[in-house]
Amino acid sequence: MSLTQALIVAMAFLLNIGCTNVVEDSPQSKITTKRDNDRIEVQIENGKAVISIHRPFGISHAIVERLDENWPDAAVLRLHLKGLESLKVTNEKITLNAAVLSHDVRLWKDGNEDSPLNSKIPYWMEIRMVGNGGKTVKTIPLNDGDFETELPKVFLEGNPKTFTVDWINFYRN
Repeated sequence: MSLTQALIVAMAFLLNIGCTNVVEDSPQSKITTKRDNDRIEVQIENGKAVISIHRPFGISHAIVERLDENWPDAAVLRLHLKGLESLKVTNEKITLNAAVLSHDVRLWKDGNEDSPLNSKIPYWMEIRMVGNGGKTVKTIPLNDGDFETELPKVFLEGNPKTFTVDWINFYRN
């Protein structure tokens, strides 16, 4: 396994309090999910670590722990959901929030929803809705698609040991 692959696997360490479903165990990482039917895929695409989260029930939580010395240069989250009512990504110092509505994408920092973020600040996360075949789509619910965002570089500055991802799907089973 190359160093890059080892870093990617280390990023994929997902743990939820009370979880017992171990998906993968290796010297570099351990992936633990909340339910037996959760699925996590980690790949390298265009030089970026891509963590794809498949969640049949649209509400969940994951902790991503770095086991190697440093995070890779770029990390992308892909949430395979029909809608994204809420996304919260937290590290030791920063909390970034987002919501994708049928007409708008909203982002804010540290729970302050009254101060939305814009693309000119370093905490900005562009959230794309991607359909089957990789094309950008504009309509919700997403069928055979995902919500994709690259974590801002400032989010991984200081090399935090862990970060947490919480999400809620509009369309819950």
